[in-house]
Amino acid sequence: MAGRGTSSEAGLDLIFRTARTQRSWHPETVAEELLRRIYDLAKMGPTSANCMPARFIFVVTPEGKEKLRPALSAGNLTQTMTAPVTAIVGYDLEFYEKLPELYREADAKSWFTGSPELIRETAFRNSSLQGAYLVLAVRSLGLDAGPMNGFDQEKVNAAFWPDGKTKANFLCNIGYGDDARLKPRNKRLAFDEACRIV
Repeated sequence: MAGRGTSSEAGLDLIFRTARTQRSWHPETVAEELLRRIYDLAKMGPTSANCMPARFIFVVTPEGKEKLRPALSAGNLTQTMTAPVTAIVGYDLEFYEKLPELYREADAKSWFTGSPELIRETAFRNSSLQGAYLVLAVRSLGLDAGPMNGFDQEKVNAAFWPDGKTKANFLCNIGYGDDARLKPRNKRLAFDEACRIV
């Protein structure tokens, strides 16, 4: 059966092999149009029943960064405050309300109504997937990403999603990384250490 083709070697390098998690940034701003392009790529990644629970806040202003500052761990403070953009990747606990328009194959909304544990598990898992798609979209458009934990979730929720319907999952700094400050890449597990074929 014919395949769909493959990415070029340069494309694979850009997204995976030579891409790095950045912690130091050049001061160039990231245009809103580029953030929109990033989202328009990331939204195409699959989620279960096309539920799309991720919600993104792109923090770019000094005022927004100051709102974020109290929630940051000491080790993540400088890299976040100096990044041109910090994306807050969250998950909407009412995502299922949009399922009638997003998934027409079945009454998927009814799968979640009255099931808070299933709602949270589905929202968290699929928003994590969508956050990963965001990282790949950032890299594919020639920018760098620095996804991270190391923040107070409740403080982020209170500052950016005070209605309690959306919760923070992780943060991702976005911009043009300073490769001169990169440390050597850490080891990755080999196939036989991480995988089985059964």
